[in-house]
Amino acid sequence: MNAKIQTAREIGIRKLGLSQKELSYALEFHKDAFVMEPFGFTPCAFVPPERLQDFCGVLEYRNVHEQYYMLQFMEDPELYKECLEAWEASGVDALMANSGVEGNEIPELIKRLSRRIALPDRYPELYMRSVKPADFLEAKKQKKIGLCFSTNGVPISYPVTIEESLAHIAVFYQFGVRMMHFTYNRRNLLGDGCCENNDGGLSDFGRRAVQEMNAQGVIIDIAHSGERTSYEAAELSRKPVMASHTVMKNLSGHHRGKSDEVCRLIASKGGLIGICAYSQFLRGTGDICEMLRHIDYAVEHFGADHVAIGTDQTYTCGTYRKGERAVQSRGRYENLGKQMDPPFESTEEMRLSLAWTNFPLLTAGMLQHGHSEEEIRKVLGLNVLRVLETAIPEI
Repeated sequence: MNAKIQTAREIGIRKLGLSQKELSYALEFHKDAFVMEPFGFTPCAFVPPERLQDFCGVLEYRNVHEQYYMLQFMEDPELYKECLEAWEASGVDALMANSGVEGNEIPELIKRLSRRIALPDRYPELYMRSVKPADFLEAKKQKKIGLCFSTNGVPISYPVTIEESLAHIAVFYQFGVRMMHFTYNRRNLLGDGCCENNDGGLSDFGRRAVQEMNAQGVIIDIAHSGERTSYEAAELSRKPVMASHTVMKNLSGHHRGKSDEVCRLIASKGGLIGICAYSQFLRGTGDICEMLRHIDYAVEHFGADHVAIGTDQTYTCGTYRKGERAVQSRGRYENLGKQMDPPFESTEEMRLSLAWTNFPLLTAGMLQHGHSEEEIRKVLGLNVLRVLETAIPEI
C-alpha cells in the first residue's frame, strides 16, 4: 500500500475509531462480498505538463488531456502498478464507469466513451467488458474488474431530430452503456437539472426518452435531475431508475440531494439510491462518519434493498506537478444558477477520509453501525445486479 493510500486509510480508521479486530474482520468480509458501484470512475492520472504545451485551442487541449488522464497513463509501468494498488485497496469488483462530463452531443459522448471502452481491450488482464449481470460475477471469479459504462447525457442529434436521437440510445447500449444521466445539473431538452431555479419536469421529448430507455435496457439516472423532473421520470418509467450518486436531502439540505418523497418513489418502483462521497454534498461533519449517517438514513427509511454506494470518486495516480492545468477557467457554468445552499468548507482530512481507496472502511462502518451482513452485501453490490437484471432485456 503506497503512502497516499496509507495516509487516507489511517485517517479513515481514526475517524471511525476501529479496533484492529473490527478492521481485520471487515477487510475479510469486504473481500468476500461482491462490490459494485453504480456510479464511479476507473483510476486516472495527473497529466505531465509537457504533454499539454503544444495545442492550438481548448478543444484540442481537452482531447489531449482526457486521452492521457483516462487511458494513456497506463502505458507507464509505474502508474500501471499504482493503478493496481488502488483497485486492490478499494476492493471494488465491478463498476458502472462514467465516461464524461455534462453534454448530450453525440460526438463528445462517443469520444469520452471510447476511452473507457478501450480499457478492457488494451488491458484484458485487468478489465473485463461486462454487458449482463452474469458477466460481472464471472469477472470477479477471474479476478478482473467488470466494467459497463454510463454517460452524462442522453444522446441528442444536432440539428435536433427526435427520431434520430432516440435511435442513438440503442447505439450506445450496443457500445456497452447501461445507464445515462437523464439531465445533468442544468436544463436540457428532456427536463431540468438540480441547479436550475425552476423545474418544469419532463418535456414531451423527455417522456419519449424514458420510454425508449426502458425499451432498450438503459437505466435512467436521475442523480443530477431537479425534484419534479426526478419524480416524473421515476413515475413514468416502467423499469427501476437510479439516483446513482446522491445524498439524503433531509440530512444535508444540498440541492444535489434527493428528497424523501423522490426516494420513496424510487424504492417503490424497485430502484436504487446510491450515496456519494462528497463532503460538500454530505455536509455535517463532511467525512466518512457523515457518509455512513446518510447510508444509515437511506436503509432505515427506504429499505436495504434500495441503497447502494456510488462514490462519484476515483483514485489519481502519480504526483501533481505545477503547470498540469495549462488552461485556466472560471467556475463551472452549470453552477451559475442556483446559489441557495450555504457555503460549506471541506478540509483535506474530510476528503481523505472519503478516499475511494477507503471503500472497505465503509463496510467496517456499516458493521459497526449494526447493519446485518445480508444487508451490507446488498448495499455493496447485489442491489446493483438486481436492478441490472430487471433493466436489461435478454441478450
